[in-house]
Amino acid sequence: MLALLIAAALAAPGSAGEAHGAVIQIGGIAGVCFAYARAGRTDAIAIERCTLALIRDPLNARDRAATLVNRGAIYLKRKDNTLAMADFEEAVKVYPKLGEAYVGRGGVLVAEEQWAQAEAEITHGLDLGVEQPEKAYYFRALARWGQENLRGAYFDFRKAQELAPKWKDPADQLVYFQVTPVQAAPAR
Repeated sequence: MLALLIAAALAAPGSAGEAHGAVIQIGGIAGVCFAYARAGRTDAIAIERCTLALIRDPLNARDRAATLVNRGAIYLKRKDNTLAMADFEEAVKVYPKLGEAYVGRGGVLVAEEQWAQAEAEITHGLDLGVEQPEKAYYFRALARWGQENLRGAYFDFRKAQELAPKWKDPADQLVYFQVTPVQAAPAR
């Protein structure tokens, strides 16, 4: 069941598969890369534009890292975990304060069912700050679910839903939870 959720999250447009993409809007070819990642494109042209931006655009460290994250998100959505992880790791080296790079690494680890490492990476990314925290919470919920931390998964899905009430993926996952109030013990 969890494998199906991950596959759906990576495949659905506007879903958690884009949790790492579209870091910032910048000009030049990197701006095109941003737009393609944001739109969920996975074709060769999208990757080519991101690669060209990394080669040709005069990018500062943060913008270079963001472009790597955007290309990594495209690779992740294509299920090319090796290339996605390489881009996310390079982004961390270039600009270690970019939360999306850690969330991206966590996304790859979720896809590879390395739950505890995924949770740690995503939590670190959230601590640094990300532009779309709802998607980070969604991915962390999957990582927690994979570890059978149902309470943590539930609260992360709820947080994702709270942050993006129109996004249906968190709500779709919350139907798997039945929350019952804890009753106080009778007084003696």
